Amino acid sequence: MSKELFGSSTAEKVLLFMFVYEDGYATEIAKTFSVSLNMIQKQLLKFEEGGILVNRLRGKVKLFYWNPRYPFLTELKSLLAKIYKYLPDNEKEKYYIKRTRPRRSGKPT
Repeated sequence: MSKELFGSSTAEKVLLFMFVYEDGYATEIAKTFSVSLNMIQKQLLKFEEGGILVNRLRGKVKLFYWNPRYPFLTELKSLLAKIYKYLPDNEKEKYYIKRTRPRRSGKPT
């Protein structure tokens, strides 16, 4: 839908993923979209070099999240919200709604 605006469909997918989940790591994003890990890693690094994303380590995983100091963050998220709004429902369900099973009743915590 907006790959022309962001330069590639991979960039669009990464940004929409980040918009919906607020953070993520390369393997998780690659598995979600069935895209090569290398493509996702390159895109994440481009966004990091551009100041849009930053990362921190969570254990051995490099977790990316929005850079709160990025000057156009509010505008970018607003644009992504509008793009997300117009995605087909089946695409939202397939990629952007994590399914988690409810906890079995009576299971110890």
